[in-house]
Amino acid sequence: MSSREGSLEAPERQPLDWKNPDFYDRDSLHAEMERVFDVCHSCRRCVSLCDSFPTLFDLIDESDTFEVDGVDKADYNKVVEQCFLCDLCAETKCPYVPPHEWAIDFPHLMLRGKAQNFANKDTKWRDRIITSTDPIFDTISTPGIAQLANAAAGSRTMRKAGEALLGIHKDAPLPHFESTPTSKRIAAISDPQEQPTATDRTTGKVAIYVTCYGDHNEPQMVEDLVAVLQQNNVAVKVLQDAKCCGMPKLELGDLPKVEKMKDANLPIFLQAIEDGYDLIAPIPSCVLMYKQELPLMFPQDADIAKIQQYFFDPFEYLMLRHKANLIDTNFPQPLGTVAYHVACHQRVQNFGMKTREFLNLIPDTEVTAIERCSGHDGTYAVKAETYEKAKKIARPVVRRGADTAADTFGSDCPMAGRMIADGMEEGDAEHPISMVRRAYAI
Repeated sequence: MSSREGSLEAPERQPLDWKNPDFYDRDSLHAEMERVFDVCHSCRRCVSLCDSFPTLFDLIDESDTFEVDGVDKADYNKVVEQCFLCDLCAETKCPYVPPHEWAIDFPHLMLRGKAQNFANKDTKWRDRIITSTDPIFDTISTPGIAQLANAAAGSRTMRKAGEALLGIHKDAPLPHFESTPTSKRIAAISDPQEQPTATDRTTGKVAIYVTCYGDHNEPQMVEDLVAVLQQNNVAVKVLQDAKCCGMPKLELGDLPKVEKMKDANLPIFLQAIEDGYDLIAPIPSCVLMYKQELPLMFPQDADIAKIQQYFFDPFEYLMLRHKANLIDTNFPQPLGTVAYHVACHQRVQNFGMKTREFLNLIPDTEVTAIERCSGHDGTYAVKAETYEKAKKIARPVVRRGADTAADTFGSDCPMAGRMIADGMEEGDAEHPISMVRRAYAI
């Protein structure tokens, strides 16, 4: 019986069987890697996405057989180390993802490798620290410490020392830390003047999950999201005491910790839903965790399935409201030309370019969308050993942004925006929700 050569059907990601003992069996993992790598070797269409694929193909091409069977299995982990779980290969490139009979899921295979590395204590202490965002960010954001951390981030001497001692590249763009968490700064928000209107998909009430990054590094992004929602008669509240979404620990392979973070957030999210609120997070990776990654990790969890139903990307939500004629389209301030980077973790949610669609509602605004990886990729761009690779990955985005000579540039992911800005000769990235607030002149 012949096999189909590729598939035109939408990908159907399968649950991650991470609690099965076989998931952590090294021989089983290597056997599956050999099978998948052989398919990738015959295809190679994902070579431009990240350094996992060039690493794999170099290992094959430099082997004695020029095939996967010539690669030392001890080198398989070199491929795993370059994967940052963007999911683009599975969601946008690979023709062999289920329902295809070959059932290739490269990100899940790499995650299995990372999980085995973590379980075997084969991870760097630096990586365990920088993925512990809740305690680390809480500590750095302490008044007095935040100012010292920001000063150290701008000191060439301290950055060189940080690279030598911690393995954080001296040139990597680092976030600015606020001394007062955003969730505390805007804890009290006034209700809209009119009763919010529900639609078939939205309630008209939003509970904002500010995320680690929004809470400690990007207060303006969250404040602008609140302002835009209120401009459109959406009742808003900011969730208090929520934990990290778990994406950094997922990328590390610490799946038990991801489960603990999920368990800590469930009561907070479920109570908000019970109170009639939809959920929004301003960071695409955090939305992805609750719309895709956690449902695949816990396919039988009814609470996760319920949260998945009520969780939205900001512009996905706004366009749903616009479809129901509930969006104010009076924009006094045009944006001119905009170079808009589509974040990878937003692309793989497969709801379309809702950010671009919304920005196109603004008169005298021309949007150029850039669908390439920014190279930031969680912690990948700050590590001493991968920073230069991250810069290489970002180069096409930076070049495209520069070529547009746009009045404004930015990304749905503020970390990606910062990485792009680091490569540009001048200018700072602006989050699209901040562009919208500017267009509203509020």
